[in-house]
Amino acid sequence: MERLNKFLAHAGVGSRRHCEELILRGRVAVDGHVVRELGTKIEPETQQVEVDGQPLKVERAVYWLVHKPRGYLCTNYDPAGRPRAIDLVPHVHQRVYTVGRLDEDSEGLLLLTNDGDLAHKLMHPRFGVEKTYHVQVAGKPEREDLQQLLKGVYLSDGHVKARRVKRLKGQGDSTWLEIVLSEGKNREIRRMLARLNHKVMRLRRVALGPVSLSRLASGKSRPLRRDELDRLRRAADRRTRLEQPQP
Repeated sequence: MERLNKFLAHAGVGSRRHCEELILRGRVAVDGHVVRELGTKIEPETQQVEVDGQPLKVERAVYWLVHKPRGYLCTNYDPAGRPRAIDLVPHVHQRVYTVGRLDEDSEGLLLLTNDGDLAHKLMHPRFGVEKTYHVQVAGKPEREDLQQLLKGVYLSDGHVKARRVKRLKGQGDSTWLEIVLSEGKNREIRRMLARLNHKVMRLRRVALGPVSLSRLASGKSRPLRRDELDRLRRAADRRTRLEQPQP
C-alpha cells in the first residue's frame, strides 16, 4: 500500500503539497470515487487513480538541469502567455515542473523533474538542503550588514537568515555577494537585503545542494548525471537520517 499523495507526486502530478491540495479540493478519484482524506492509501497495481477525470499514468522519473534566463516564469500555466521555464525543455515529454521557484527577474539553476518526493525534500526547510546564490547589490555592504544577514531579519512572514555569506568582488558602485540559504521563502534574498537598504540588481542561483550550474549557458538544459542525482538524494536524505531515533 502507498499513500495517495506520495503516489501522485511520484506520477509527476506535482509536489506533495500540491497533490494534497488536489485531494482536498476533490479533484482526485480512486476507482471512480472522489477521495478527500489526505491519509488515504492505495494499491497502485490494482486501483485506478484519476485527476480531474483523467486516468493517471505513471511516468518514468526524469531530472533536467536548466539555466533560467531573466524574464522567464517558474509556472506550468500563465494566462498571459509569458515565457516559462518549461518552454526551455520542449524535448522533454514527461509532465515536469520546477523545483524551487526563481522570480521573473532572477536567473540561474533550476531543476525540472516529475519526482515529487525528491522535490519535496529539496525544498522543504526541514530537510535543510542548501541553495547558493550570487547576488549583485547596489552599494558596498558593511561587515555589519553581512553579520546581520547571518543573524537574521524579520519579514512579514517570519524570521529569516542566511546560512553563509561572503563578499565576492566589487563592481563599480555595486558589490557581488555569495549567499547560502537552507529555506526558500518568496523573494527572500531581495526582501532581506531591502531591509538593510541594499537593492538587488541581479540575482543568480548557482547551486542546489551539491549540484552546480557550472558552465551551462543561459537558456540551455541538460539531464542530471547519475552521480549528481545520487549526491542530491544523499543531501536530501541527510536530515531524515539525523532525525531518526538512535537505538
